[in-house]
Amino acid sequence: MAVTANYEYVGVPADTLANFHGNQIVYACWDQHLLLAAPFICFVTPESLFKDMVTGSIMPLLESDPDFAAIDWSKVEWLKSNQPFTPDFEASIAGNGIGHKDQVRFRTPNLNTLRAID
Repeated sequence: MAVTANYEYVGVPADTLANFHGNQIVYACWDQHLLLAAPFICFVTPESLFKDMVTGSIMPLLESDPDFAAIDWSKVEWLKSNQPFTPDFEASIAGNGIGHKDQVRFRTPNLNTLRAID
């Protein structure tokens, strides 16, 4: 149904970076795992180290997955904006080029809950 406004409507998004008091949203997604089938939200400062986001935000959310203990973090494949990405774990979120509401995805070789059981 079409809507006609009686005046010029200017939408103001409520989820802009300015409204998060120095934090930003980063969406993270563990590809091919059903327990966490959708991206989850991490709240971090742009100055936070990437490794701190992984150990402080991502890892605690994954602990309930049966595959968690088998993750070899040195072999995890990362994606940013759907492109392969090699994060610098000692650099900040901003230093890794991750902005507000960006998504990082990761894949764990040989761990795939979407694969049929042999």
